[in-house]
Amino acid sequence: MSLPAPATSLYLVDASLYVFRAWHSMPADGFRDAEGWPTNAVHGFARFLLDLLERERPRHIAVAFDEALDSCFRNALYPAYKANRDPAPPELKRQFAYCKALCAALGLPVLAHPEYEADDLIGTALAVVRGDGYRGVIVSADKDLSQLLLAGDEQWDYARDHRWGKDGVKARHGVHAHQLADYLALCGDAVDNIPGVPGVGARTAAVLLSHFGTLDALLERIDEVAFLRLRGAATVAARLREHREQALLYRRLSTIACDAPLRDATPPFARATPEGGTLQAFADAVGFGPMTRRRLDAVCSGPAPTAADPATTSVAG
Repeated sequence: MSLPAPATSLYLVDASLYVFRAWHSMPADGFRDAEGWPTNAVHGFARFLLDLLERERPRHIAVAFDEALDSCFRNALYPAYKANRDPAPPELKRQFAYCKALCAALGLPVLAHPEYEADDLIGTALAVVRGDGYRGVIVSADKDLSQLLLAGDEQWDYARDHRWGKDGVKARHGVHAHQLADYLALCGDAVDNIPGVPGVGARTAAVLLSHFGTLDALLERIDEVAFLRLRGAATVAARLREHREQALLYRRLSTIACDAPLRDATPPFARATPEGGTLQAFADAVGFGPMTRRRLDAVCSGPAPTAADPATTSVAG
C-alpha cells in the first residue's frame, strides 16, 4: 500500500506585522533613501525576508500587505472597526511601497487589495490550494490567523521562533481553531476595536464555547446559560439576549474572508526568478549596505529552492 505524498508547504507571510516591527525597532536617522526619506522599516523588513528565504528556501510563497487600512469592507459594516489606530504617516506609507517592490523584485507573489485585509488574502490564498497537496505555513504572530489552521497547517511566530498547529490553538487561547471567531465575538478584541458582549471576558467566552460549541448554538440556547456553573451566569444570559445582534456582527468582523480577489497573484504562488538588475537599482535607491547587498546577490545567484518539499517541520500540538 503506497503512502500519500507529503504536503508541499505554501508560506504565507503577514508582511505588515514585520514592516511595523522594523518601523518601531530601528532608528530612522541612519537609514535614508536618495531623497532623504527614512527607510528604516525597509531595511528591517529586508533582513527578515532574506533570513526567511535563506532558512526555508520556499518554492511556494505569497507575501500579504494591508492596503485596506480604512477602506476595508468591515469598516462599512462597523465604522468603529480599528478606529483606535492612528493612520500611518507618509514616511511609513512610502516604506510599505518599497517593501512591496522588494518582494516583487525577489520573485515573490504579492497580495494586496484596498477592500480586504492581509488576513483575508492569506485565508483566500490558502483556501484555493487546499486539496491540491499543499499545507499552509502562516508566518505571523497574529492570533486571528489561527482560525485558518486545519490538520497539517502551522502558524509560525517568526520573531520568537514559536510554531503551532491546529491542535495547539486551544492551549494558547482556550478555544479550538474553528471557534476563534466566535470567541472574539463574545469577549472582544481590543486590537481591532471590537468590544464584544459586555461582561463576557476571555474565560467566560471559553467556558461558553466549551459547553455550546458555537456562537449559534449558544444564542439558540441562551436559557441554559443561567444554569451553568459560571460566575454571574444569570447576568451573562441577560447580556447575551440584549446584545445578540451585536455578537453576530462582531463574529462577522472577526471571521477571515476566504473569497477575496487575489488580483495578479496566481496559485499555487510559485516563487519566480529574482530580478538581479532591479534588485541592484532598488538597493541603491534605499541605501542598502554591503552585507544586505551580498545577501541579495546570494539569493539571485544561489541554488534554486529544493525540488521536493515534504513537511519537514513537526507541527507543535
